[in-house]
Amino acid sequence: MSRQKEDPVFNRVEELRVAKGLTRQQLADAVGVHYQTVGYLERGEYSPSLVLALKIAAALEAEVPELFSIKPFKKGK
Repeated sequence: MSRQKEDPVFNRVEELRVAKGLTRQQLADAVGVHYQTVGYLERGEYSPSLVLALKIAAALEAEVPELFSIKPFKKGK
């Protein structure tokens, strides 16, 4: 049995993190992950668990749908 390829999860984590003036390390510390995990998320190389998505949203004072989507975000949104 082959493993099915996972659908991509698009995100605006970097955009909102930068707008808040946070480094990757600061966001990582706030949500309890390694700073490289934040980098993987921002580049779309890793899809967060629901718990991590909720923690990131809380840390960035945003709603999960503002940060993560299964459809690409429109530019400037």
